[in-house]
Parts: sequence; structure tokens; C-alpha cells
Amino acid sequence: MLFLILSIICSVTVGIIFKLTRHYNCNPVQIVAFNYVFALLFCYLTYTPNLDEVSKNDPWNIYAAVGILLPVIFLFLAASIKHMGIVKTDAAQRLSLFIPILAAWFIFKEEFNSYKIIGLAVGFLALLFILRKPSENQQNKWFYPAIVLLGFGVIDILFKQIALYSTLPYTTSLFLVFNIALVVTLFIVIYDFVSKKVKPELKNILFGGLVGLFNFGNILFYLKAHKAFSENPSTVFAGMNMGVIVLGSIVGVLFFKEKLSKMNFLGIILALIAIIFIVFSQIK
Repeated sequence: MLFLILSIICSVTVGIIFKLTRHYNCNPVQIVAFNYVFALLFCYLTYTPNLDEVSKNDPWNIYAAVGILLPVIFLFLAASIKHMGIVKTDAAQRLSLFIPILAAWFIFKEEFNSYKIIGLAVGFLALLFILRKPSENQQNKWFYPAIVLLGFGVIDILFKQIALYSTLPYTTSLFLVFNIALVVTLFIVIYDFVSKKVKPELKNILFGGLVGLFNFGNILFYLKAHKAFSENPSTVFAGMNMGVIVLGSIVGVLFFKEKLSKMNFLGIILALIAIIFIVFSQIK
């Protein structure tokens, strides 16, 4: 249970860091780029991936897709936290689990039981309530959390494909994906430097290091939690998603004074109920 709690804390901390960067006028592109520099370092020191095992026959198309999507969606995550807050962004990110579920239903023709169907219905209702703007807010930039939800859902599908590929250890595949993501963000940083004269700054490197540390910690502890609960993965699945929504909501409301309507709070409760139904569908 300790690994699960640590994974939840790391996940929410990433959102908190992005929220804090607003007060220091930081560059989110540079933060995401340096995040992958440090994530790669931590991944190499922790798992020491054997790159001699890598070959041209590995699923490079999937690696490339994830490597490109990860930094792009990370930037939308930062924008969503800036415009919509931690509460709604964390909820949208966790509700992205419905994307691979829908893919299993419509693409892979998986049979759904009543629990999963109810969970999906409640989940979509939760989304409507969570993304509903408070009446005094004149700008409802729901586009950002919507992209976060869709993007992380697609990434989840691709990561599942990587997990099924047994020729390479999963951690080695993760190391390759981080490398591709770093190259993508470095191109953006170089473009900003050449076209807009945006120079790398120490504050972005420091925040990038913090994001990289907690981003990698989230993955590391999540994998360890799955190993500890290997006979009951639904416990990790439910605990992670519900824990992040609850902790993210507490942090957003209490520490950052994010304004939520009654509809938003109802949406968060419905999101938790939806995840519970999804977990029951896996057990039954």
C-alpha cells in the first residue's frame, strides 16, 4: 500500500509543480524538456537498461507515437492546470481510462458486462459536471482538459501495446520512449531559441528536474505497487485513479483556492463512483 500512496503523491505533485511555475514566469516547453533529461537519468540509474538488446524489429512505430504524444500532452497538461486548475485537470487525466475501455469495446470487440456499461455512463456524466464552468467565470477553456483526457487515453492504449511486447523488458522500452520524447522537446526548445530568442533558464532546469523526479517516481512506485498486488491489480487501478482525484481536489481547493461549483463537486463524486463500477467489472 505504501508504493501506491507514494505513486499518488508523486502524480499530484507534478500538477502542483506546474501550478507553482506560474508565479515564476517559467517556460513550460523547457520544463518538459528538462523533465525528460532527468527522467532518463533516473530510469538509467534505477533499471540500467541493456541497449544491446534493442533491434530494428522492435515496435518503433509505437515507441515513436508515444514519444511524440507524451511531451505534447504534457504541454496541454500544463496549460490545463494553468487555465482550469489542478482539480479538473487531474479528474480529466484519470477519466482518460475510458478511452482504452471504449477502444476495447468498439475496436477489439470485447464483451462488456453491466458494471462496465454503468461505469462508462456515469463517467461521461461526471465529465460534463467536472468541466462545467462556474457561473462567474467568463472563460471556460475546457479544450485543455479535454485534450488531456483524449491524449492520455491514447497513450494508455499504446503503453498497453508496449507492455504486451515481451522481447524487450518494459523498462528498456520506457527508456527508449523517454529518449524520443526528449528529442521532440529539444526540437521545440531549439525552434524557440532560433525564432523567438528564448534562452534556457536555470529556473526552468530546476523545475524540470523536479517534474522529472516526481514523474519518474510516479511510474516507479506504480510498477512496484502492481508487483506488490500482482494477484489483485484492480486494487492498484482503483486506488491510483481515486486517490489522485481525491488528493488533487483537496490540494486544489485548500491550497490554491480553486473555485468549484456544486456541479463540479458532484462530477468528482460521480467520477469516483464510475471508477468503482469499472473495478467491479474487472472482478466479476
